[in-house]
Amino acid sequence: MKHSIYGLTLEQLTTWLVERGQKSFRAKQVWDWLYKKRVKDFSEMRNVNKDCLQLLQEHFVIQSLSEQIKQQSADGTIKFLFKLPDGHMIETVLMRHHYGLSVCVTTQVGCNIGCTFCASGLLKKSRDLSSGEIVEQIIKVQQYLDEYEQGNRVSHVVVMGIGEPFDNYDHLMDFLRIINDQDGLAIGARRITVSTSGIVPKIYQFADANLQVNLAISLHAPNDELRTQIMKINRAYPLKELMRACQYYVAKTNRRITFEYILLKDVNDHKQEALQLADLIGDMRHLVYVNLIPYNPVAEHQQYQRSTPQAVQAFYETLKAKGINCGIRREHGTDIDAACGQLRSKQIKKNAALC
Repeated sequence: MKHSIYGLTLEQLTTWLVERGQKSFRAKQVWDWLYKKRVKDFSEMRNVNKDCLQLLQEHFVIQSLSEQIKQQSADGTIKFLFKLPDGHMIETVLMRHHYGLSVCVTTQVGCNIGCTFCASGLLKKSRDLSSGEIVEQIIKVQQYLDEYEQGNRVSHVVVMGIGEPFDNYDHLMDFLRIINDQDGLAIGARRITVSTSGIVPKIYQFADANLQVNLAISLHAPNDELRTQIMKINRAYPLKELMRACQYYVAKTNRRITFEYILLKDVNDHKQEALQLADLIGDMRHLVYVNLIPYNPVAEHQQYQRSTPQAVQAFYETLKAKGINCGIRREHGTDIDAACGQLRSKQIKKNAALC
């Protein structure tokens, strides 16, 4: 199977072409057609010689994702369901903020982390996405914008879609370098956020890479008993180890960490959990931001319900009173399949029923 051309950094593409007898400047030409002009076929690269084009066509594809479904919310959020060459499906989401357009990308086909409230883990991990398949999600969204919303561009990226990014670490890192490249999509490092459920060794490794990319931790509980109950990864990396890794990260990078906290009715949304969370953060209170997230219910996880607006507000106010910098995340796409992985899961079940 041919690989996606988007999986190569400019340096890697240059080396690859030179090793095959091409001039090094060809790589910059190809890169320009891919990321500035965003062509959909190698034949559109008009200033690239035929030998080089033939070489590229023999080894790579430009379009490896095919759009299956596009859902548009009343708030302008768009959720794309893409099919991969091997038939697997992934989700990508375009969200609109006052500061720009953000794309949430998927890094794996399915997820093995097994959070008990999450739609992404309903279907276990089949494989990792390549760096090219992750990059192409942004390219596809940008091509949509080029066609229907000329002048708009993807300005921010969040790696929070289906899968655990740090479980696909090498492809993730290539992806980050490619989209950050000033000769490519030129998305600033501080406009990129990677979210992890807390794979501790990779947090240290990510800190040492010092990319200046934002880091978010899916926390969702302030004590080990509750976190292990809803997130099995806590068995491998309990909160003491996770918080030590977070302290290392902020000391090494001088970057603030975001703690994501989904509020589940009568599970983790009481005042006592808010107070425990404040204690857990402790001396890091000036180095973290807590993002309180209203839960998007998932049909397969009916044991979990959305916290009431009153409970959300009370949790927020308790944290604020303890000096914790926090906010309640604005919701996107609540009138479509809002939960991450929900559209994919529904479509796979629908296809199975038709077989």
